Amino acid sequence: MTITLRAGCTVMFTGDSVTDCFRLETEESLGYGYPLRIAGEWGLRHPDRPVTWLNSGYRGDRVADLENRWAADVLAARADVVSILVGVNDMGWHTLDPDGHKIPVEDFEAGYDRLLAPLAEAGTELVLIEPFLLPIGGVMRAGRNSVLIGEAERKEWRADLDPKIQAVRRLARRYDAHLLAADGMFAELAAGTGSERWAADGIHPTPAGHAALAAAWLRLVA
Repeated sequence: MTITLRAGCTVMFTGDSVTDCFRLETEESLGYGYPLRIAGEWGLRHPDRPVTWLNSGYRGDRVADLENRWAADVLAARADVVSILVGVNDMGWHTLDPDGHKIPVEDFEAGYDRLLAPLAEAGTELVLIEPFLLPIGGVMRAGRNSVLIGEAERKEWRADLDPKIQAVRRLARRYDAHLLAADGMFAELAAGTGSERWAADGIHPTPAGHAALAAAWLRLVA
């Protein structure tokens, strides 16, 4: 099963900082990450099939944040294809509710399901990109701040993220969506070169990491 991008169709990328990639801080509306690389490569390969590319990603977003803006940011665009990458901010490292509890996987999956249901009903093609985490210690960016983390934190985050990755896979099957298995892809790439080549802090891709995401995304396209 592949995505069909016809001339004149619209593709919407949405999610957290990995998708955002400074789009609101620059004049490049697609940001400087994988959405821009996808759009550029598509234009090079298929000048006869122009596509409108949109990006509504926002750094720090969780599923709940996407849901709050879903109607205005995504549904109103009536895109033919919607590509979603979200989940790492629903992991325990970043998002605790006011009572200090991690976001349960059941809440994550239910909220994600509410995002997908109206798109599926409208016949939108869906691309779900797994959230991912590479095993790197040291300093990690958290918004505008940096935090020092160790192996214990990474193991705790991995234990929290893995069930959410499984939830994304279940939703992909439920909605007959295209799944980009990014967590496994990066683990395989890192096994040969080291994690720092793909995501310097384990979460935010390097230029090579964004290129890998873009190449994997384009492999889903007819």
